[in-house]
Amino acid sequence: MGRNVVVSALQFACTDDVDTNVDTAERLVRDAHKQGANIVLIQELFEGYYFCQAQREDYIQRAKPYKDHPTILRMQELAKELGVVIPVSFFEEANNAHYNSIAIIDADGSDIGIYRKSHIPDGPGYQEKFYFNPGDTGFKVFQTKFAKIGVAICWDQWFPEAARAMALQGAEILFYPTAIGSEPQDQGLDSRDHWKRVMQGHAGANLVPLVASNRIGKEVIETEHGNSEITFYGNSFIAGPTGEIVAAADDKHEAVLVAQFDLDKIKSQRHCWGVFRDRRPELYKVLLTFDGTNPIV
Repeated sequence: MGRNVVVSALQFACTDDVDTNVDTAERLVRDAHKQGANIVLIQELFEGYYFCQAQREDYIQRAKPYKDHPTILRMQELAKELGVVIPVSFFEEANNAHYNSIAIIDADGSDIGIYRKSHIPDGPGYQEKFYFNPGDTGFKVFQTKFAKIGVAICWDQWFPEAARAMALQGAEILFYPTAIGSEPQDQGLDSRDHWKRVMQGHAGANLVPLVASNRIGKEVIETEHGNSEITFYGNSFIAGPTGEIVAAADDKHEAVLVAQFDLDKIKSQRHCWGVFRDRRPELYKVLLTFDGTNPIV
């Protein structure tokens, strides 16, 4: 019979109003559910504009504690009503620490844990180190009703080590909520195709499906040096276990992508291909260094 799971990636333009954005997310989750989705991925930090274009004290006030977070509570109710799994991205305050986090809501509405973003970028337009501590959860997998899933966040998607760490722990599908677009310092730089190919490689190297959700639209943020703007390029997609793209959005339109995978069939393919059988962990100690020489642990 196989074990068929339907995954979905959402894509929409954010306003800077929390209620409006959460309403949009709920509408699209319901749309995905109507199309048969079991696990629905919403884009990174979808409650508002991507504020990391600027270093502003007032934006730090947007962080909220994980416990009783209003958007998470609302998505728990929605997940329970529809019987779907929803990873929920949010800006977390934890005492004096702040994280770019995601809570995993199972199909019965239960919150089964969080992941905190490990790799924190710092460049023009993407100044996340001002807001976020490096995540301290390590790479995790979550046993949901439909599948064992690995969830990482945006900049994490550029690191093959993260994808492999989740696959080694048994992740059957990888999920990457994202906020990425133009580069304010170089309007001629377009990372879109590079971004997609890297994640297609993760899917193919680990023989697991992969779901990426990105926002669209132009967002203008006032900074200490004047206005900064990013046009987010969308292109959310779902890749199969050889890296093939099976569903894709464009760079301008709201989208609900859906794809079905037989996880038992993919498991058999993964085991027969031999990449996990033939690994040589004892030869990979160089990965525990920055310079290829001196271990950091």
